[in-house]
Amino acid sequence: METPFDEYSERVQKHLENVYGIRVVTRDIPDPLTGDLDGAEIDIDYAIIPEQRLFLLAHLFGHTVQWNVNPALFEIGRQYRPPLNEDLIPAVIAYEREAACYGLAVLHEIGIMDIDQWFCDYTACDQAYLLHFYRTGEKRDFPSFWTGNAPLLQPHPIPRFTPTRRAFRMDGIVI
Repeated sequence: METPFDEYSERVQKHLENVYGIRVVTRDIPDPLTGDLDGAEIDIDYAIIPEQRLFLLAHLFGHTVQWNVNPALFEIGRQYRPPLNEDLIPAVIAYEREAACYGLAVLHEIGIMDIDQWFCDYTACDQAYLLHFYRTGEKRDFPSFWTGNAPLLQPHPIPRFTPTRRAFRMDGIVI
């Protein structure tokens, strides 16, 4: 059975807006980004495919939770210039993993339980892409990092938070 990415994206967007008070905006996002966030709003590029949209909604929600629960994590999301000091890599990995665990939790919260492996594979690809860029400065084709069968993540309980506007990545923030 084919995954209904459009339907799932709509459900996630409505949930983020109605339950968490996070505004979701579809607009042109300047390359190379496909999504943006500021702690109270998630912006998604209008030109992406439904699969990318679903991943970005869940993933950027995870970062939104992080920024609002622990404002110090906002700093980990700041844009680094490659090559990134290897001492910073474990913090980046932990930051990305936690965001993914919150993203998976929001999917489960609305009953989307059949795409865990896809979400974990997409997360692993995203993280491999990001780490390669931070280490080398090279932006390779995203799908070239896809391996499949990534270890399954466990959803983290989503803590209570109040969305608070900080800054968009376009203002110097990256993933």
